[in-house]
Amino acid sequence: MRKKTSAMPTLNWIGKDKVTNHHLEVPFRTLTHSYGFTPESGQSPTKTDSGNLIIHGDNLEALKALLPRYEGQVDFIYIDPPYNTGEEKWAYNDNVNDPQIRKWLGEIVGKQGEDLTRHDKWLCMMYPRMCLLQKLLSSTGTICISINFVHEHAHLRMLCDEIFGQNNFIGELTWESTTQPINSGSARFNLQQKVEPILFYAKDKTRLPPFVLEEADNGLCYPHQGKYGPCRYEIIEKSNSGEYARPTMQFSILGQRPRKGKRWQIGMDTAQELIRRNRLEIVDGIVKKAIYPEDEQDKRKYVPFWSHLSAKEVGTAQSGKRLLNTIIGRDTGFDTVKPPQLIRELLKHVRKDALVLDSFAGSGTTAQAVLEQNAHDGGHRHFILVESMDYAEDITAERVRRVITGYPHKETEQVEIYSQKLTAANLNHADLLLAKARSVAQARKDDFARIKGPTVKDSCLKVVGENTYEKRMPGTGGAFDYYELGMPLFTDDGCLNNEVGEEYLREYVYYTETRRPLRRKRQEGSGKYLLDTNNDVGYYFYYEKEHPTTLSLNTLDIVVEEAALYVVYADICALPADRLKKLNIVFKQIPRDMKHF
Repeated sequence: MRKKTSAMPTLNWIGKDKVTNHHLEVPFRTLTHSYGFTPESGQSPTKTDSGNLIIHGDNLEALKALLPRYEGQVDFIYIDPPYNTGEEKWAYNDNVNDPQIRKWLGEIVGKQGEDLTRHDKWLCMMYPRMCLLQKLLSSTGTICISINFVHEHAHLRMLCDEIFGQNNFIGELTWESTTQPINSGSARFNLQQKVEPILFYAKDKTRLPPFVLEEADNGLCYPHQGKYGPCRYEIIEKSNSGEYARPTMQFSILGQRPRKGKRWQIGMDTAQELIRRNRLEIVDGIVKKAIYPEDEQDKRKYVPFWSHLSAKEVGTAQSGKRLLNTIIGRDTGFDTVKPPQLIRELLKHVRKDALVLDSFAGSGTTAQAVLEQNAHDGGHRHFILVESMDYAEDITAERVRRVITGYPHKETEQVEIYSQKLTAANLNHADLLLAKARSVAQARKDDFARIKGPTVKDSCLKVVGENTYEKRMPGTGGAFDYYELGMPLFTDDGCLNNEVGEEYLREYVYYTETRRPLRRKRQEGSGKYLLDTNNDVGYYFYYEKEHPTTLSLNTLDIVVEEAALYVVYADICALPADRLKKLNIVFKQIPRDMKHF
């Protein structure tokens, strides 16, 4: 359910009224399995059933195709949509039935000042996709969206406020995407931009679990990985909220390490009640207010979520590009690529068994991040990637294959061959120090592929030797299934597409009835028409591809599981209404063209 604020301002643009419900008009399509991949068997026609999917096809139609199996099931979404810079060469291609919008079809979206509808096209493209992503998120799910500050940032924020609800905005992260500042376009001010924002929303922020509290021997704690190792941050009770707010007063629940005679003020039950009333918070990460464990067994693995991710921590768009080219073994043509460590930093804050979705998959960074984080912390996260471009197989899927099995890469080893501390005294003999450093560099030049220095670093005069070695990055393990977007479930005149596999029809019927994925496997024999029983309602799909089915007294044996109510899909019903009512049966006709028979 979307959480909206009645007084919330909304954004308007050309075509908005035509796309706000377009996600409902998008046809349901099948997903056709192309192959499965495992490190043991390589590529084969057999499904791996690993839970990892790569889907090649238009992401709007692919997201709609995912709904029957995954609505409300996705724990975390990361997307990196086009920034609409005018350099990306993307085109609007959604099949919206409106003359104004249909004029846009297939046209490359131009630059600022060249294409007066460029923002309208971008918003029309994003809106239905965001609606479907919101449906796919679980009730405790979250979504992160990369964008840049210059072109669509403000529009995206208002779009997300409308779809997810302003109250579900968690915050905005910043990522240092480059170490080389980029001119923002103002010649006068020459404003340099080094960071990109990542918008962070919840499906329903009220249902997110609060910060983790654990009971320890010396009281309650918020476990987390601090700057200098595992620690527990102090927890305070807020007195600046509610009717009797007193902003100047905050009562410490945890001090540092308990001193003799000091007593803890509350227990776990009281703390949980204070959490429910929004009366607990964690003091900002100040090391002197942290409680560090004294033994290895007491160390925690929870980490804080800082709002800024530096290039040093997670890499840059250029380091991501270099890594991609290394993995694939050639220049892929991607100018900028998100580094896997950026996504891994986000994944640290979702469950270890989370289902992760990226519907603008690009080169497949999200899948690599999931596989690497699983290998690092023993997690069982799964990924779903959607990519519409033709490189979905030879770059996106190929990257994932190589990450799973391992890939060759070059590793540079540095050896410090000379180091001299610089002091006020020896700086008087700087020429001698430099001569000595250069002499060492000359003497060792044959031992290294490259000599760096003399340079000054950490108040020392240093010379460093470098050698580069061919090595192999070990594989993470894992598996995935590759799918193509398949046929629509219904024909243009609304009839059932008889060429579609029955598996998809059964999933679709059960999903439309219950808004739940069909987990039950089809049984053979008398129970083969049962979809499943949900909330004491049995759902039956009495379907045969080659001939129509009739619900009658002679065919009531298709009902094999007792329930309070039965919903039966069939082609024909030969039972009168009063008999159906007496048997607690709701008949629904299968919408297929009877002329076929």
